[in-house]
Amino acid sequence: MNTVKVRAHVLVSGRVQGVFFRSGVAEVAETLGLTGWVRNLHDGRVEAVFEGEKEKVEKAVEFCRGGPAGARVQDLGVEWQEWRDEFSNFKIMY
Repeated sequence: MNTVKVRAHVLVSGRVQGVFFRSGVAEVAETLGLTGWVRNLHDGRVEAVFEGEKEKVEKAVEFCRGGPAGARVQDLGVEWQEWRDEFSNFKIMY
């Protein structure tokens, strides 16, 4: 069976910095075997790119809708893109 691979570019706003959001996202992505990155933005949002099997990327996006304990997600934007096989792992960017 051929698995569909996708890329999702995610922007999360709300109380998402200082609540271990990035480390939670990285842990979920690594557990799911996804590649990409997550980082804080200067405007208080968190930005992430996930690449991998569609079903697993959807699970990571779903995690971002709620985030870890302490996070209060107000808005989540997802742009679905073509899989580019651009990354070798998942990392937190600073």
